[in-house]
Amino acid sequence: MAVERVRQMSVEEYFDFVGHSEEWYEYIDGELCPMTTATFRHNVISNNIAFQLRILLADQNCQTLGMGQGIGIGETRFLIPDVCVVCGDPLLEIDSRILLNPILVVEVTSPTSIDYDRGAKLEHYFDVPALQTYLIVDQHRVLVEMYTRGDGDWQMQSYNDLVDEIPLDALNCQLPLREIYRGIDFKSETPAGATEE
Repeated sequence: MAVERVRQMSVEEYFDFVGHSEEWYEYIDGELCPMTTATFRHNVISNNIAFQLRILLADQNCQTLGMGQGIGIGETRFLIPDVCVVCGDPLLEIDSRILLNPILVVEVTSPTSIDYDRGAKLEHYFDVPALQTYLIVDQHRVLVEMYTRGDGDWQMQSYNDLVDEIPLDALNCQLPLREIYRGIDFKSETPAGATEE
């Protein structure tokens, strides 16, 4: 995701604008943040995660949502993760477009978003009271960073082997890396000098 800011607008102007736009934009304190079109690999990984979570959570009162579900952080920040999970009754606002109580969010990185996902966006998500787990998934190598809410602090654990399973304690399940990266061939990387989002 590109994080270039394009213009300043109010919350009301933002929702009016995105309601008529064919592109995705996040909103941070009055600034629009355009999101670039995802690569095939990015989409495969995101869909793998959403599909696997739906299977794992089939017997729980949880919903797994893909790209497009806005997450509210306070009154002036709205993010759009690649995947999120909400359990129990969803807390929604602004014509049901913004979810306030995700328990898990997932971001699949791109070269243009990785610093943002691990920096400012990470800090924004930490401000969501209901959030228990934040996953940052690398699309160019086997690597998932998991941030979990502890007693007043967040803990990070990384997983980089396809035999690893990520313990999603807040959801009472484990997410296998082999399912996250199913169908991904890391031998067919983008040639040197080429760009990939």
